[in-house]
Amino acid sequence: MTYHEAVEKVAGELKKEGFGVITSIDVKYNMKQKIGAVVNPYIILEACTPQIAHRALTAEPELGLLLPCNVVVYTDPDGHTNVSFFDPIVMSAIISNPALKPVGEEVKEKYDRVFKAIG
Repeated sequence: MTYHEAVEKVAGELKKEGFGVITSIDVKYNMKQKIGAVVNPYIILEACTPQIAHRALTAEPELGLLLPCNVVVYTDPDGHTNVSFFDPIVMSAIISNPALKPVGEEVKEKYDRVFKAIG
């Protein structure tokens, strides 16, 4: 699918899993505006599901350093569209708190369903 189709599809599938895209960062636009660099299309979607975020922050206030969950959609030099998700299991390795493991696993399951849906 095209870059723009992927951005729309990812946002829609995240919504189905209870995530809201709270902001997006158009890296291509910002690089051009800030430093005059020309880069391929690249967007960072900052996604959040309030219920899970609340549980995670209640268990570990320092987790705010890793929130929201980022998803990137970009076009590589060959023109292929790529979608990448932050691995939420990593948060329990970065912040050593066993209470975060089930939260990370739940988010990973949701991300896996989004990834499968976008094909």
